[in-house]
Amino acid sequence: MWRELFLNFVHDLLAHKTRAFLTMIAITWGTVAVVLLLSFGEGLTIQMQRGLINAGNRIMILYGGETGKQFAGMPKGRKIRMVEEDAAMLKEAIPTIDMISPQYRKFVTLTYGKFSTNTECEGVNPSFEEMRNMYPMAAGRFLTDVDVGRQRRVLFLGSKIAKDIFKEEAPVGKSLFLDGVPFTVIGIMQTKIQTSMNNGPDVERAIIPYSTFRTMYGPTRVNSILVRPVDPSKQEEVKKEIFRVLARKYNFDPTDERTLYIWDFIEDEKIGAKISIGIQIFLGSVGFLTLLIAGVGVANVMYVVVKERTREIGIRMAVGAKRSYILAQFVFEALLLAFVGGGIGFLFSYGVIAGVHLIPSDDGPMQFLGKPVLSLTIMIVTASILGTIGLLAGVFPARKAAAVDPVESLRYE
Repeated sequence: MWRELFLNFVHDLLAHKTRAFLTMIAITWGTVAVVLLLSFGEGLTIQMQRGLINAGNRIMILYGGETGKQFAGMPKGRKIRMVEEDAAMLKEAIPTIDMISPQYRKFVTLTYGKFSTNTECEGVNPSFEEMRNMYPMAAGRFLTDVDVGRQRRVLFLGSKIAKDIFKEEAPVGKSLFLDGVPFTVIGIMQTKIQTSMNNGPDVERAIIPYSTFRTMYGPTRVNSILVRPVDPSKQEEVKKEIFRVLARKYNFDPTDERTLYIWDFIEDEKIGAKISIGIQIFLGSVGFLTLLIAGVGVANVMYVVVKERTREIGIRMAVGAKRSYILAQFVFEALLLAFVGGGIGFLFSYGVIAGVHLIPSDDGPMQFLGKPVLSLTIMIVTASILGTIGLLAGVFPARKAAAVDPVESLRYE
């Protein structure tokens, strides 16, 4: 049966080449629209999430605020300024904290030979590497506990500022001056995309041990404290514990949200994921509507085919062909048109995606757009849409064909 259906399809295809060609072109274009829109949307989603995680890998950054409520006889409006010891206290008091780092910040001058430039410098501990995705290139390293304990004058640089300072020289092991004090470069950060930042991107940043920073500049307060929970989904519980512990030390109401400002990258990631889903739904809907229009074209073609072959259908039914066979014939032809056009669309889309992957993405708009991803999910979704449209485009004309009266059809001109 299926062999006969296929041969009938090929015969009709050869008999009406232009019509079949235009129909498949419509399906192909609709498939290309769905696949490319979803693939570029997937690539954009991945890049957005990567850019956010590169700025803060499931962390929270604590900043001191001011009291918004009276507490224990003290007025509101008191400044809350955290100190270096608060990081150790929080880590000890809250077991659900995985990593923590105090963070000092200052604008400094870096000098190498006759070249001089200004940049943001941060004093942190070794946990900062993973919390901020600041991984070193080959032949270099990040800060260690020994660097912090011995207050070493070692420096970790962002890739862009290292390139500005050292040009084509290998930076690791070289010495330069940080505000007139000699430092040794121990590592250069791998290039990364960063879509969220404070005081500039990490590629232009200088990192030194927080103990060295404190010794050089003598600050009594940290600018902020970075916290990474053991379980990112429990960040709200960790926040409450942070407020509870610091409230006990600084004498403020633990329910007073103005005392601490918390930049929650975990929550930002959740919001970003929801935005990404919205983008995917929008792009998928546009592609689906394009493919739906092509499906309407297939249905119209099948109605024309039914009309042209009314006499043939009548003869088949008069000699014993069942209505189910007639129904299957037209549904099969519609599905085959949809899947042949869809297959061509998949191949074309794959070629486009492969070509886009050859475009350098280190600089320019491509680093934010990301590379399109043709995932298994996208292929299944598109194939499902094609099957549904092909089925619907074939069922209604097929029902009309199966309802033909053999006697009346023999008189049809």
